[in-house]
Amino acid sequence: MARSRRSSGKRRKNKKNGTAYVWPLLIAVAVLFAGYFVYRIIRPITYPFHEKTYFYIPTGSTYADVLKQLQQQHIVRNVRDFDWLARKLHYPRHIHPGRYAVKPGMSNLQLVHLLYSGKQAPVKLVIGKLRTRTDLIRLVSHHLEADSLSMATLLRDEVYLRQYGLDTNTALCAIIPNTYFFFWNTSAEGFFKRMVQEYHRFWDSTRIQQAQKLGLTPNEVIILASIVEEETNHNAEKPLIASVYLNRLHKGMRLAADPTVKFALGDFSIRRIYSKYTRVNSPYNTYVYKGLPPGPICTPSPASIDAVLHAPQTDYLYFCAKADFSGSHVFASNYAEHLKNARRYQAALDSLHIQ
Repeated sequence: MARSRRSSGKRRKNKKNGTAYVWPLLIAVAVLFAGYFVYRIIRPITYPFHEKTYFYIPTGSTYADVLKQLQQQHIVRNVRDFDWLARKLHYPRHIHPGRYAVKPGMSNLQLVHLLYSGKQAPVKLVIGKLRTRTDLIRLVSHHLEADSLSMATLLRDEVYLRQYGLDTNTALCAIIPNTYFFFWNTSAEGFFKRMVQEYHRFWDSTRIQQAQKLGLTPNEVIILASIVEEETNHNAEKPLIASVYLNRLHKGMRLAADPTVKFALGDFSIRRIYSKYTRVNSPYNTYVYKGLPPGPICTPSPASIDAVLHAPQTDYLYFCAKADFSGSHVFASNYAEHLKNARRYQAALDSLHIQ
């Protein structure tokens, strides 16, 4: 009996020793598994870019599309790890289209949180002088998701434009050159609506009153400013040039503005305006038709718009580029004086064989 009890005691002791060995092993395995999962969560998953890059999710994308784009745009090194964590955090039900700034070496968790949040990186859109609707369409479709077809359709839609007091000729009046920030997935309509808002912000009560004093609407001021914009790059001269055209308007004279001929011909490379050009039959040709053209010939800068609004009262009716090709102009109040100035400039062109 004593021997039996001693054997039983040994078995219990061995069992306890066995248990003592198992628990550390289980803990070690658990730590390894936990470490593995933590590693999958926090380890860098994006490629080591030299600087931040941008990940684009088009409107209407599904989760499968996002996974495909992560590979095609070379954003992540292991899409399976991204997929594993994204599903754990329910990202597939929260797809937000847009443009996202991805930093080199971002962790899996950081990337999933970024896309889940929908916090886009805005697009900086610098709008300068645009001469045609095609120029605007090209600019917008290059920087935003809005495609060229949707922009072209909108700018040809008389009914849509009419709600903003515009038509296909005056549509570019809504575009005030400046630097703007947009979300990349902005639609064509969203872009244009924002531009209309900026237009009304620019045309405050003070500018509207100044336009009224000139007997012009804001859009008419912009059309005249677009001619001034094309005449010179010297802001200091713009008010004087504006005064010439305002004087012609008030006297019922044709504006006879060379830039309108270039616009009518669709050729902005022309250096000299010959009489054969001035006969082109277009409502934009101010040598043929009196008054302002039906729309702007470019998107004038705020400086050109304000030059029209603050044009000084002068008796100038003519101006001509200086013969020194400085870009400045000489002004005249009578045609005889203007002819002298014009001959000097034409002689300078001839001496350089500029056609």
